[in-house]
Amino acid sequence: MQMDGKTVVITGASRGIGKSTAEVLAQAGANVVLTARSQDAISSIADSIGGNALAISCDVGQFDQLQNVVELTKNAFGPVDVLINNAGVVEPIAHMAQADPTAWAEVININLNGVFFGMRAVLPGMIARGSGTILTVSSGAAHNPVEAWSHYCASKAGAAMLTRTLDLEYRGRGIRAIGLSPGTVATEMQRQIKASGINPVSQLDWSAHIPADWPAHALHWMCTEAADPYLGTEISLRDESIRRAIGLID
Repeated sequence: MQMDGKTVVITGASRGIGKSTAEVLAQAGANVVLTARSQDAISSIADSIGGNALAISCDVGQFDQLQNVVELTKNAFGPVDVLINNAGVVEPIAHMAQADPTAWAEVININLNGVFFGMRAVLPGMIARGSGTILTVSSGAAHNPVEAWSHYCASKAGAAMLTRTLDLEYRGRGIRAIGLSPGTVATEMQRQIKASGINPVSQLDWSAHIPADWPAHALHWMCTEAADPYLGTEISLRDESIRRAIGLID
């Protein structure tokens, strides 16, 4: 599963799944571009990876900033071969009647608009070249309501539909689109969820969460032809057959 010469842009790469994915793909030979709002955090990770990593500060809720990432990536490594839409937030967790409308809308902007903006920024170049992969980190919350997560559930459901629509419109032009539902992962987001004390997810023991490198290895696998049977769909790491195919379990 070598990715020598491939260029990958990863949003939300300052920690958790994004950070682990950058490290895994760089080790496989890819040029990785880490984006997040925290320049210091992604620069530190890029420095630790080495010369095939670049850190670019970016707010995925701003389309022009994602366009700039694509242009800077092209100047540094060449065209974007893979986009991994990983940036996402769940705070502030609140029941709908108490939710702050401005904060609610900001979650939608990051989790849903940010996915579309990323797709829109890379698609013209990918379509012109006749190839490209767009992977989006989804959630079980895209398909089932979770108490006090109305913003998260709605945004993830929308992002899942973007993957399906992208596949419908552009699979025939060489674009691979797949979603990944990783389950609960031992990241900072889970600490925020646990601190809220709201809904069953917050009551899970920390040992129930999978390590962040599991979704990273899954995303690596999804970059390859082995994942082609799942184009236009969403892979779930809760599925043991998927874990086995990726090599996470025997």
